[in-house]
Amino acid sequence: MTLDHDVQNQSESNLKKYQQIETFAKQQGVEFYPAGRGIGHQIMVEEGYAWPGTLAVASDSHSNMYGGVGCLGTPVVRTDAASIWATGRTWWQIPPIARVTFRGSLPKGVTGKDIIVALCGLFNHDEVLNHAIEFTGSEETMRSLPIDDRLAIANMTTEWGALSGLFPIDSVLQGWLRYKATSSALLSPSQLPRHPLFTHERLEELFSAPLSSDRGATYAKQLYLDLSTLSPFVSGPNSVKVATPLKDLESQSIPIDRAYLVSCTNSRASDIAAAAKVFRDAAKQTPDEIAPKIPENVKFYIAAASRVEQQTAEDAGDWQVLLESGAQPLPAGCGPCIGLGTGLLEPGEVGISASNRNFKGRMGSTDAKAYLASPEVVAASALRGVISGPGWYEPAAGVPGVLRGEGDGIKEEDRMISVEEALEKIIAQADALVETAEIDGVVKSTDRTASNETTDVLPGFPERVKGEIIFCDADNINTDGIYPGKYTYQDNITASKMAEVCMSNYDPSFSTIARDGDILVSGFNFGCGSSREQAATAILAKKIPMVIAGSFGNIFSRNSINNALMGLEVPRLVQRLRETFSAPTGHRASQQAITEPSQNRESLDSPPPASLEKPDKVKCLTRRTGWKIVWDVRKSQVEVQEGAGGKAWTQKVGELPPNVQEIIARGGLEKWVKEEIGKSP
Repeated sequence: MTLDHDVQNQSESNLKKYQQIETFAKQQGVEFYPAGRGIGHQIMVEEGYAWPGTLAVASDSHSNMYGGVGCLGTPVVRTDAASIWATGRTWWQIPPIARVTFRGSLPKGVTGKDIIVALCGLFNHDEVLNHAIEFTGSEETMRSLPIDDRLAIANMTTEWGALSGLFPIDSVLQGWLRYKATSSALLSPSQLPRHPLFTHERLEELFSAPLSSDRGATYAKQLYLDLSTLSPFVSGPNSVKVATPLKDLESQSIPIDRAYLVSCTNSRASDIAAAAKVFRDAAKQTPDEIAPKIPENVKFYIAAASRVEQQTAEDAGDWQVLLESGAQPLPAGCGPCIGLGTGLLEPGEVGISASNRNFKGRMGSTDAKAYLASPEVVAASALRGVISGPGWYEPAAGVPGVLRGEGDGIKEEDRMISVEEALEKIIAQADALVETAEIDGVVKSTDRTASNETTDVLPGFPERVKGEIIFCDADNINTDGIYPGKYTYQDNITASKMAEVCMSNYDPSFSTIARDGDILVSGFNFGCGSSREQAATAILAKKIPMVIAGSFGNIFSRNSINNALMGLEVPRLVQRLRETFSAPTGHRASQQAITEPSQNRESLDSPPPASLEKPDKVKCLTRRTGWKIVWDVRKSQVEVQEGAGGKAWTQKVGELPPNVQEIIARGGLEKWVKEEIGKSP
């Protein structure tokens, strides 16, 4: 157990809560790391809990980070974690697998952070939504990606929409693990952890049979990115789905008010060293080589990913360089990245951060703008007071742009495969054809008998759910938009207060428009972002029993089921609502630019406020539609009435499995677990 959120909060109530957690951990014989020791994800990696070739879960959305060391990391929510402790069981739906192939090598001045920021922005149409990702590439390419870069990439696969991001157990990882084992062996007995995990004996066992994907494996999706064509990228403002080459922003001289070298993504010793180098290089340009100071109008915050990483940075002198520049140190843990503690963005301010998430309002005011970038770009921006880089980038000659796309990026005429690989490819294609035929057969059979087939409905689960549709017309509404982070770690929030602030970061007027019993309908990738359960419970507090979307972020889906909030994916309904109430598809491109960069239409996580050409179809954030919907659980279909006298239609939806019905019928996973424990002899 690690205490890493809200670590700056020294209130009596918070310290009492922390003491209760520590006492519980000791009673249960659980390894415990107190507030200030570091961020849980970093501790999982540096202490060896996230072990290559194993599965590890944690109650935070950035558990994907463990994939950087070949450990399949994926998030669960807090109720899931408690149920695992209590029962030793949990549930998953096996996700589709996407393979992302890297080609070439990074140019000088380009980092792992630039890779994942570019992936989020260049493949920004939910290509890997709810997929598990395998990263691969040639031996030469993968050798160019050190472990810290891999951790940053895997960490932000969460923002890309994936459930995990797994790197191979290769020579780079083996070298890193051997270094960790050797370092551990040199420690005195008093310095060793209670259960040392990095040992050469354990590594030999791992390396003797490392896990890898099967030869000829097939994937639901394949994408590629040519690293040699990449340049430094910046994400935002206020969206990870908007990524802009640094040079395009530098030309605009965008002033910043705050800079952040914090979070589990990019605040390891190597990141701190990169930031310190920016100031050291600047000092060399002065006659007396005096360390430069950040401008008075800029605040620069630094927090190491762990105390161990901070000590390493201090030993190298890098931490002191940043302090002497005027940086303000924060405890090793989560802070401004999640909107807690010192240094939050004020209304009208602009910030640039080396963290992983820049949703509107997450790092402070909803009227502020947040960008994401690599540690060196953050440091250079802090030094100059405008978004800028350190000048290290050396572009490859003759590269017109970033090469990326579907497949593995190898031209067929350049592809050389062995006879065995060709045979495996043919067999895989044949298997896929058989599987498709089987699926088609099942679908056709189901269609022919749909009117006669029904779904069993368990006692306590409603056979029909109905209400008026309230439409929030936006894709990628994230959990910060649904439930503001500033309330997430307050234990005394009442249900009525949760209902009042529900969706307020998305639309402050939502609480006055929505009514008890409404059915909330939104666009695609609803509920992306953090693992906070309040995103589901706040909607329930608003007495909205069901959410319908084109698609959901997986972690929100888990939260919904675990907290007895019903959810359905009905893309056709979203399409009909947009055809009726929203601007025509493609119309957005004709809007005037409303913020920098000129190509950016504000944030994809919130609808742009610019006026449309057709005022009669101006998109409003939250709309009472007058439409009625009924979910017939037994028939597995929805019945839609498009307003009084309007069109009526039905749509088949997926059957709700008995185990999901049971959890919801019992009032959520917590109550289900308590009842199950109560049955024990």
